[in-house]
Order: sequence, then structure tokens, then C-alpha cells
Amino acid sequence: MEGITLGLFGLTSTLVLLVLRAPVGVALGGPAFVGIWIFAGPRAAWGMLSQVPYEFMAHWTLSSIPMFLLMGYVCYHSKITEGLFRAAQLWLGRLPGGLAVATVFGAAGFSAVTGSSLAAAAAMGRIAAPEMTRLGYQPGFAAGTLAAAGTIGSMIPPSILMIVFGIFAEVSIRELFIAGVVPGILTALVYCIVIVVRVLIKPELAPRDKKRPARSERLKAVLESWPFFLLILGVFGGLFAGVFTPTEAGAVGALLSFVIAFLKRALTLKVFRTSVLETLHSTASIFFIAIGAALLTRFLSFTGIPTFMSELIITMDLGPLALIFAIAGIYIMLGMFLDPLGCMLLTLPILLPILEVQDINLIWFGILLMKFLEIGLITPPVGLNVFVIKGVMGDEVSVAAIFRGVSWFIVGDLFLILALIFVPAIVLFLPGLLN
Repeated sequence: MEGITLGLFGLTSTLVLLVLRAPVGVALGGPAFVGIWIFAGPRAAWGMLSQVPYEFMAHWTLSSIPMFLLMGYVCYHSKITEGLFRAAQLWLGRLPGGLAVATVFGAAGFSAVTGSSLAAAAAMGRIAAPEMTRLGYQPGFAAGTLAAAGTIGSMIPPSILMIVFGIFAEVSIRELFIAGVVPGILTALVYCIVIVVRVLIKPELAPRDKKRPARSERLKAVLESWPFFLLILGVFGGLFAGVFTPTEAGAVGALLSFVIAFLKRALTLKVFRTSVLETLHSTASIFFIAIGAALLTRFLSFTGIPTFMSELIITMDLGPLALIFAIAGIYIMLGMFLDPLGCMLLTLPILLPILEVQDINLIWFGILLMKFLEIGLITPPVGLNVFVIKGVMGDEVSVAAIFRGVSWFIVGDLFLILALIFVPAIVLFLPGLLN
């Protein structure tokens, strides 16, 4: 079978398996193994299966993933970030939709210690949903806010998706982290604007909290948030100052989270055991998917698909801007059906050579990609964050109501994507200062 035809057949098989809900790692790696068997024989297929996973897993940078995950799980189970949400609630509660605004900033803070959108959504759902219900927030509005706020975890460093992208694209993870700071803050601000505008138009969505907390109470809440600020200062201060690398930052963060939990007297045997087990489970899932993507990348290289696609783009004479808009459409469409990690790893083997031909800055594209994946987390029918919040709130709200609630935030995201495309300095300013 001709290489290009075989490669296209392999990609089609992968998409079919994903639609049929096969495990993402199997859907990516299975067609690659069979394709190499057909293309080069069983010996080459078995050789690839034994070599590629080892080469990929031996990548030193990958060690940061379990460390950042461990940091996040320890913070979550020892409730290190709850004080931050309470402080945001006391300071922002008087705004229209003040508790929802506080939830967005709380999610941004939680994202800064977990790197996971799903973890941020689940944590904020458990913390903020009961408070919103108590104050009479409309369930669809509250759930939509929680689902959207959780997506900030893809952008605020240390994003696990950024680490994986940096490894596959062979770009500096440190620069990616720094480049994500401003877009992450802008995402939170855009979400807050969406909330305030919606509540001003329709006040019944979020009744005002009539309490007026004393200044001393608000200052006390800020002081009680010291664990979060200490962790951020320790991890990101050292990382951005060049004291340690992103790989080492994960280990420093994990150690600091244990020390802080111990000082708060929250480091119980149950917290330790649960955090370690959940870290092992999440790490194994991520690595299994990434190995499948590495196998698919090797298979596509054998068949010549990346070169074929690059030449096709060149003959179409698409400029960089048209190409970016086409890629945005592809990711938003794929995000409706695939999880973010699988969506990214399915497409990168094809897109990276094309982006290099067009001389597109991969740091800038990596941040755009995070925004595309964020939207995929809240778009129907498979918006993962939506189902996480549904699981937290139960029968209180329907899935349809949550999707209606997040639609306003998707509009805000689309405006922000346009800003990042037409003003690349938003992304590249901080990495430029670093260099």
C-alpha cells in the first residue's frame, strides 16, 4: 500500500476508534503499530513498539509532570487553596455576581498549583457550588461559571498540557510558562467582565450578598491565604529567577506543598496516601496517551504524511494568518468530541512541520493552542468540565443548562483569541524580556 494512502487510512482509523470511545492511548498507538506492520513488516512494528515508549519515557523533562500533579493533589486534599477563595469572596462579594467573580480568581489560584483544568473545576465546584446555591444563584449560571473558570488551568502555569506541548514541539517549557501568564490573567479578567455584564443585565441570575465584611475580617482572610502565596513565591519565584529549571520546579513544588501541609497540620496519612495514589493514576493515564501519540508520530513520519501535508499547504498558498484561522476551526471542532490531551497529540505530528514551514513562532502558537483546548473543555457534546460540574452539583442542574451557562464565556474566549492572534506581543512580551 502506498505510504500516503496508508497514513491517511491510519489517521481515519484513529478518529473512528476515538469516536467509538476506545482508550485514547490505544486509539493513537494501535493504528500506528498495525500501519508499521503493513508498511515495513512485523519486525519493524515490534521494534518500534519496544523502542519508542522507552525513548519517550526516558525524556528527563517528563519527570516534572508527576511532581506538579503531586503538588496539586496535596494542595487540594490538605485544603491549602481554600483560604484564597474565602479572601476573594470577602473582597469581591459586593460586585455584581461577586461570588462568581471570586470563583474565577479562586480557580486561577488553584490552577497555579495544579496545572489541571479538570482538577480546578472539581475543586472549585466542591468549594463554591454550595455557597452559590445558598445565596440563590441561578443553577445554570453558577454551574456555567464553575465549568468555565476551571479551564484556566490549561493556561496558568504550570499547565500539564504546556509541558506535553513543549516536549513534542521541542520548545522551552520555561518560556511557555512565562508566555502563559498574561493570557491566563486576561482570561480570568474576560470571564469576570462576562459575569458582571450578565448580572447587570439580568440581576436575578445572582442576588447581591448584603453582608458588609469589616476591613479587619478581609485583611485576616488575606493573611490566612499565606500557604498559597508561599507556594507560588517558592515555585514560580525560583523558576522565573532562573534558580531552577521547570523540571526541578515540579520537585520543589511537591516538597513545598508537603512542608506547608505539615505546618498547617493537615498532612495526615490519608492525605498522603490519597495524593500519591491519585498522582500515580493520573501520571499513568497521561503517559499512556503520550506514548500512543509518540507511536503515531513515528508511523506518520514513515508514511510521509507530514511532508505531504506541508507541501499541500504550500501549494494552497495559505498565509500564516489564514493557516492559524484554519487550525483554530479544526481544534474547536475536534474539541467537541475529544479530550484536550488526545486532541493535541493527535494533531501535533501533522501540524508542527507545517508551522515550521510557515515560520510561525511555536511559543506563540502553543499559547493559542491552550486557548483552543480550553474552549474544547466546555463545548458540547463532550465538554469534560461541564460533566465534572454536573457530577459535583448532581440533580441541582441539567447538562443542557450548564452548556447554556458556558456559552457566554465561549464568546469571551473567542474575542480573546482574536486579540492574541492580532497582537502577538500579548504572548511574547514576557518571554522577550526573559531572553
